[in-house]
Amino acid sequence: MTSLDQELVAAARDIIGRRQKPDWHQVGCALRTRSGRVFQAVHLEAFVGRIAVCAEAVALGMGAAEGDTEIEAIVAVNCAGDVVAPCGMCRELISDYAPDARVIVPGELGPELVSIAALLPNKYAR
Repeated sequence: MTSLDQELVAAARDIIGRRQKPDWHQVGCALRTRSGRVFQAVHLEAFVGRIAVCAEAVALGMGAAEGDTEIEAIVAVNCAGDVVAPCGMCRELISDYAPDARVIVPGELGPELVSIAALLPNKYAR
């Protein structure tokens, strides 16, 4: 991982550290676009669990709203600051919106960078 990737992990830890709220915001995310912008987001919990929105989806939406959609790297962390892998739905979203994106995931020796394609083999296609 580069220093920019380490800064991205720090940005995800920063947002969940500032905005973590028990039962509401338990995951933070940061993504970096090719332009160098960083978008930070938290997941949105709901009383009806299946309508909760993951932090990765919120961050992707923030980039889209700003017209900055060329995602270079993305990472999510839990409220303890540990890097977590994206869930299956987030893998699909990242792959749909940023098929060349790299994802920071937990590795044996610490966080590591992998392609979204490596996390989503045999992707569904219409």
